[in-house]
Amino acid sequence: MNMSRVYNFSAGPSMLPESILRKAAAEITDYNGSGQSVMEMSHRSKIYEEIIFGAEKLMRQVYGVPDNYKILFLQGGASTQFAAVPLNLLNGSGKADYVLSGQFSTKAYKEAQKYGDVKAVASSKEDNFTHIPDLDKAAFTPDADYFHICFNNTIYGTRWSYIPDTGDVPLVADISSCFLSEPLDISKFGVVYGGAQKNVAPAGLTIVIVREDLLGKARDITPAMLDWKLAADNDSMYNTPPCWSIYMCKLVLEWLRDEIGGMENMKKINERKAALLYAYLDQSKLFRNPVLPRDRSVMNVTFVTGSDELNAKFVSEAAAAGLVNLKGHRSVGGMRASIYNAMPEEGVKKLVDFMEKFEKANS
Repeated sequence: MNMSRVYNFSAGPSMLPESILRKAAAEITDYNGSGQSVMEMSHRSKIYEEIIFGAEKLMRQVYGVPDNYKILFLQGGASTQFAAVPLNLLNGSGKADYVLSGQFSTKAYKEAQKYGDVKAVASSKEDNFTHIPDLDKAAFTPDADYFHICFNNTIYGTRWSYIPDTGDVPLVADISSCFLSEPLDISKFGVVYGGAQKNVAPAGLTIVIVREDLLGKARDITPAMLDWKLAADNDSMYNTPPCWSIYMCKLVLEWLRDEIGGMENMKKINERKAALLYAYLDQSKLFRNPVLPRDRSVMNVTFVTGSDELNAKFVSEAAAAGLVNLKGHRSVGGMRASIYNAMPEEGVKKLVDFMEKFEKANS
C-alpha cells in the first residue's frame, strides 16, 4: 500500500483497486497506442466500441448474465431508475409491490407512486430499518406488473440473505451497493440495476440488466433517455455514454476475473472481511452493531458507541490514523465502514486494531 493512500471506508464513491488506478494512469494520455485518452475518443469510433462491447461481454462472463438479458450502460444513477422502472414496467395492471427496507427503497417507492397503484407490502421502518422485513405472501398483489426490493441497504447495513419468490411477477432489485460482490442468480430477477460508484466503476455510470421479454412495454410518455428498449436497440449509445466510467468498469471486470479469480473468490474474501469486523463488534463492550444478525450486510457495517461525543471522537481519531470516511449517514448517525470489493483485508484488520486501541483508551 502506497503510504500516501488512506483506507477509504466511504459508502460511495468508494475505493477502487490500486492496480486499476495505476493501469488507468498509465493509459491516461494514450490508450492502447491510439494516441488519445479514453476521455477524448468518439464513442462512435472502432476503438471505443472495443471498450464498451468488451465491458458488456466481460460482465456476462464474470457475473453470469444469461443470454436473454440485455446489459445497459446508462447515466443518472439508480435514482433515475426509480422513475425508469415504473415507466418501463408499470403498464399492465398498473400495480406494483415494494418492500421498504431503508431509505433508497422508500425513495424508489415514492417515485413509483407517481405512475400507478403502488403498494408497500412490507416495511421495517418501525424498527429503524435494523432488519429486512418479513414477507407475507398473502399481502402480495397477484397481478402486479413487478415486485421491487433494494437488495443491500447501504445506510442501515442490512441485506437480503435470500431472493424472494414472487412467482410470475417479475422481481426488480436495486443492487447498487452489492453489485459484483458475490455470485447472483440473475435469472431469478426480471431486472437488476445499480449505480456503479460503490463496487464497479467511478461515479457517472448506471447499469441495468433487464430480461428481454420486459423490453418494449414503456409508456408513451417515457422520455427517450429512460426507455430501456431504445437503449438496448442502440447498444447503450443512443447518446454519448459515460465513456470513461465504462472503461473503468471494464478494468474492474478484468481485475475480478484475473486477479481475484471470479465471483466465488470475491464472495469468500468479502465474507472474511465482514466476519472479522462483526466478530470484534459482537464481543466489544463499547461498540455495537444494531442489525439483526441474519440480515447483516457484507458490504456496509454500521456501529455505534451510544454516545454522540465518543462517535465523533472515534471518527476524527480514525481519520488521523488513515482510516477515513467512517462517519455514518446523517439520517442514522454513528459509524459505518463500507468494505466493498476494493477494500483490502489489511484495511479491515487495521480498522479492528484501531477500534481495540480506542476502546481501551475510552472505557
